[in-house]
Amino acid sequence: MGAKMGSMAYHFLLFAWYTFLVVLMLLIDTDKVPMGIFAYAGLWKYLTFLNLVSYALSYFTFYSSPAWLVTTDYHGCARMLTSCKDILFSVLAFPVGSFVVTIFWMIFLYDRELVYTKEMDRIIPSWLNHSLHTIVLPFLLIEIFLQPHVYPERKHGMALLGLCSAGYLSWVVWIYITVGAWVYPLLGKLSPLALAVFFAVSTGLAFSLYVLGEVLNAYTWGKYQKNRTQTISMS
Repeated sequence: MGAKMGSMAYHFLLFAWYTFLVVLMLLIDTDKVPMGIFAYAGLWKYLTFLNLVSYALSYFTFYSSPAWLVTTDYHGCARMLTSCKDILFSVLAFPVGSFVVTIFWMIFLYDRELVYTKEMDRIIPSWLNHSLHTIVLPFLLIEIFLQPHVYPERKHGMALLGLCSAGYLSWVVWIYITVGAWVYPLLGKLSPLALAVFFAVSTGLAFSLYVLGEVLNAYTWGKYQKNRTQTISMS
């Protein structure tokens, strides 16, 4: 019971933290924002911000599900909530969150103007930038080792991740078609062929990170996860 309460407290703190970051981003003074950065769709066109929302939802389910399981023992709403928790983490939180950290810092270190212009420093202080693009990865890794997650069949998980990736890429292209400007400066520097290659490589990286999360989860919790899956299927 002590371990469950500790896990609930940890997840509640992270839920509160990411909710705070979402609200903080939404309260940015748009008068100080360089022209065009938040034009059309505002923050909702940036994968980093969409990640913040998914983290808040994920950690809310991580916090809530143990409280249900104490009384319902995997039945009804608790089992559904647990499944949602596992899907959110395996398909969205870990692969997409790890992708954002990896791709952001790779591009930033090469040429920050391609992904995060110096003008952004006036809007987003260094601590907030690292909260958005750095410390999310340690939290995701801690989650892997803190508790097990039942991954879907790989083909199903990758299909869902591919669907989400295609949805976001379609959103980015739609914004370009609508306003004539790419969400990220890097995309405007690429030829159509290079753009297609970049999108393909990015999708491949997201799939690789999905497999990495699955492997780490299985390595850490394989025996426990097998027993847990059998218990759920028998209930």
